[in-house]
Amino acid sequence: MAKIIILYSTTDGHTEEICGYLRQLIQKSGDHVTVVSLDDDLVVDLESFDKIVIGASIRYGKHNKKVYRFIKENLSLLNKKPNAFFSVNAVARKAEKAQPHTNPYLQKFLQQIDWQPKELAVFAGKLDYQMYGPVDRFMIRFIMWMTKGPTDPNTNVEFTDWSKVEEFALVIHDM
Repeated sequence: MAKIIILYSTTDGHTEEICGYLRQLIQKSGDHVTVVSLDDDLVVDLESFDKIVIGASIRYGKHNKKVYRFIKENLSLLNKKPNAFFSVNAVARKAEKAQPHTNPYLQKFLQQIDWQPKELAVFAGKLDYQMYGPVDRFMIRFIMWMTKGPTDPNTNVEFTDWSKVEEFALVIHDM
């Protein structure tokens, strides 16, 4: 039985939802999983975990700065343990951008950090215009218009392929 920590940064809560589902799936295989937000003040002994997983959402093409900072501050520990990273972004709704090696945001992120995660995944996120404030709603609708995505202000659609999340849970358990 492995002790696994899943650290995450979320913008609108969907990455947290994915982490909760990963936890549920992985614990069924007998591992113990702790899920912690990078947005909180981190008071966790990372050394006590066997495996480290980080998940982060994208907003306006970037992961939260706290993700970069966490990786930089914990690089040597991350490199010592089995580890994984996953990105959650709307561009992954397109089949040609739904793999780690084809997702432009994940590839850009990997070029900006010194860490090379042993396992990678990318999941399409969720789009809920009604939950966004006026500025975010306008900007995201504009981005969706440019990328031929849904622009109806009443749109609430989840693009996540949950079977990919299930596959990644197995990868985490087996790493």
